[in-house]
Amino acid sequence: MTMPLHPTLTDLALRLALAFVAGVIIGMNREARGHTAGLRTTILVGLAAAIAMMQANILLEVGGKDADSFSVMDVLRFPLGVLTGVGFIGGGAILRRGDFVTGVTTAATLWVMTAIGLAFGGGQLALGTAGTVLTLITLQVLKQVDLWIPRTHHAILAISSANGVPPDLDALVQPLGYRWRFLGMQHDVERGRFVFSFELSWKQPDAAKPSVEILARISPRYDIERFDAISDKGPRP
Repeated sequence: MTMPLHPTLTDLALRLALAFVAGVIIGMNREARGHTAGLRTTILVGLAAAIAMMQANILLEVGGKDADSFSVMDVLRFPLGVLTGVGFIGGGAILRRGDFVTGVTTAATLWVMTAIGLAFGGGQLALGTAGTVLTLITLQVLKQVDLWIPRTHHAILAISSANGVPPDLDALVQPLGYRWRFLGMQHDVERGRFVFSFELSWKQPDAAKPSVEILARISPRYDIERFDAISDKGPRP
């Protein structure tokens, strides 16, 4: 469907309704997962984009430059302005905690919701519907696929011993597929022990249950002071 020069009230109502429904479908997915930009935010972003595009559509017939005019009305600046504004909203949804960044998917969802709203607002109903379906598949179905993709995980391991010689973890952790990096050493004078800190890394799907096998291999030889698994949301005891 092409963008008509003179849309009727029925056309405009249908576009707004479809943009609203798309916002509800995608927003419910984000709301159910407890993300910052949930149902209302997603709906408002889609409606804003649709309204801006509809306004541009309505003003198409008055766009251009008359012979006695010194200015030109560029109606396509309306949707471009919406895209710029959503960029600021998406930037606010992205948070960084140390080396971990969250909210990127939320920002991308707002961005694609804007594009869907522009499609509906411009009368591209099939394109907007296809975009909604593909977005929902990406957020819902591919999330499950993403959980089974092996990715690198990290943990902080602190062990203690009576001597000041750093332990060699190669024989303990490498057979299990772990890598380690020495972080530092502290001397606990009161207990007369040395505490060694290491960063462990390994590959494992997020859907797999955490394994305690490595702790079972280390504990007979050293006292485990702490083991903090680090996820994309920060330390997890």
